[in-house]
Amino acid sequence: MSAHDIPLAEAGGRLTIDLSALAENYQELTRRAAPAACAAVLKGDGYGIGLAAAARTLWQAGARSFFVALLSEARDLRDLLPEAEIFVLNGLFPDTEAAYLERNLRPVLGSPAEIARWRAFCARAGEEMPAAIHVDTGMNRLGLTPAEAVSVAEGRAELGFPVALLMSHLACADEPDHPLNARQLEDFRAIAALFPDVRASLANSAGTVSDSAYHFDLVRPGIAVYGGRPRVDVAPLRPVVRLELRIARIRHVHEGETVGYGGAHTAIRPSRVAILSAGYADGIPRLAGASDLRPGAEAVVAGRRCPLIGRISMDLLAVDITEIDEDAVQPGDFATLLGDGLTLDNLARHSHTIDYEILTSLGRRYHRRWL
Repeated sequence: MSAHDIPLAEAGGRLTIDLSALAENYQELTRRAAPAACAAVLKGDGYGIGLAAAARTLWQAGARSFFVALLSEARDLRDLLPEAEIFVLNGLFPDTEAAYLERNLRPVLGSPAEIARWRAFCARAGEEMPAAIHVDTGMNRLGLTPAEAVSVAEGRAELGFPVALLMSHLACADEPDHPLNARQLEDFRAIAALFPDVRASLANSAGTVSDSAYHFDLVRPGIAVYGGRPRVDVAPLRPVVRLELRIARIRHVHEGETVGYGGAHTAIRPSRVAILSAGYADGIPRLAGASDLRPGAEAVVAGRRCPLIGRISMDLLAVDITEIDEDAVQPGDFATLLGDGLTLDNLARHSHTIDYEILTSLGRRYHRRWL
């Protein structure tokens, strides 16, 4: 049984994915990026919401260029979108070249060795297949050095394949005042000038909602499309996911008793505690829990925000519902962890992580529904 097939009656939680919000977010980012074109990033199973639903929705919303991390993702995406332009970000792995030709995919080449392998493959195949060139301007992950990019530009006549896109990636765009942003922009401008006939792309989500100088010809928003916060000073767009967890039991805890593993939370009054049927196996970070020394995240129960208490365990977590009338909530009801004013950013901050990790970690044991 897949996550898509889990009946609500058997699931510990319900994950609702609002595809209309996804489409509206993409269209809003397209508006902000204009006149640059707006691609969409679909890696990580469409940021956790499901590749198929995300791909079809974004295509209908107007996206024509897509980015994934791996060739396996690109294969699945090609089956869904036969006419899309699809780039594979994580580089050209050895012995995969034929799959790109067969499926009409675009590798993102980030080293001289990858460029040499792609050139040799195109020569053997007798077909000049387009590819993207990735230049590192400060991330120090993938990408050519600037000097290597200059060498590629000088040897364009012998390159052996068309350059479909020149790209780099911003390291600190979510911090608008970070000095590396301006340095990367300056370096990428200089390199893009060496490829005047090639589309250029620098902006991720944070770059898309930044100054238009970062937009170039194509922007590549990811987290912002899915309702996450792209920059510390920019509000997120419409929320795309709503997560509700089933209340498995309500129990009374005496003052001085502890809750959960390690006795991390001690009741300071007679308390009513709702035990929710989800935990870190479902993508809820352990750091979202609480102890006597620090507060945790919150859940909305019967319309009221209530604190998580104690440690998050693999399949269960606890919420203090003492302030809620006893007849307002029963076992079998749902508590909201994302939604009703609780954002990805709220949960991420309490968990000492980022929106991306929360969204892409949501587990496979939820009943999923797409609106």
